[in-house]
Amino acid sequence: MFSLVGKIAHMTGAAHGIGAATASMLVQAGATVIASDIVDFTGSGPNVQTEYLDVRVEDDWVRVSDEIVRRYGRLDVLVNNAGTTGFDIAGAHDPEHASLAGWRAVHATNLDGVFLGCKHAIRVMRPTGGGSIVNISSRSAMVGIPRAAAYASSKAAVRNHTKTVAMYCAEEGLAIRCNSIHPGAILTRMWEPMLGDGPDRDQRIAALVADTPLRRFGTPEEVAAAVVFLAAEESAYMTGAELTLDGGLLAGSAATIRG
Repeated sequence: MFSLVGKIAHMTGAAHGIGAATASMLVQAGATVIASDIVDFTGSGPNVQTEYLDVRVEDDWVRVSDEIVRRYGRLDVLVNNAGTTGFDIAGAHDPEHASLAGWRAVHATNLDGVFLGCKHAIRVMRPTGGGSIVNISSRSAMVGIPRAAAYASSKAAVRNHTKTVAMYCAEEGLAIRCNSIHPGAILTRMWEPMLGDGPDRDQRIAALVADTPLRRFGTPEEVAAAVVFLAAEESAYMTGAELTLDGGLLAGSAATIRG
């Protein structure tokens, strides 16, 4: 485990899934964590402070960021994790039939939220001269997703903005690093409607990961471990980089060996 002892970290979208696992692992690594979300939830342990934060609202970012500085004096790590697939919004998500309102709603959370997070992280990290921003993008940032056009577009923009933030901070002479993580199929509650709890659950899982070379879902903890690495000083020479956790999916097609 890389050490984050004494670090102050802000984790968005922390109520469940990747966010909850990452907040927990940041604490295990020694950090004090501000865990924020748009839903009510309870953080676990004395080193977790929960906050309400709608990542689409700049006033929320100002309030939470200023409170972190007031309480702890600085911010060392920001993890922009809050996001939406958009599937909870009624209607189609393909390029032909998606509504403009649906398109904008997905981008408001996935892209505007990351923009605002980076903006205010730079502001509060600037006085100390350094920090680490980790943006959770997606494998979908690198390929077309026919039935999730807004999601793919927003995550591709996060990938690019990460590099822009990294270059800007370096140009400003700040040791503020910005990197992105691109998970593939991670087994969170988002998948539960497709998997169900019936006797064919294992078969459904196998079918969904059949094209993944490692033939399984990833876990939230595997994403969390990558976040901890990018937050720690051991990755101090990494900025504007991207880590893909997709079981080898983007590396090529899984081969069937016969013999």
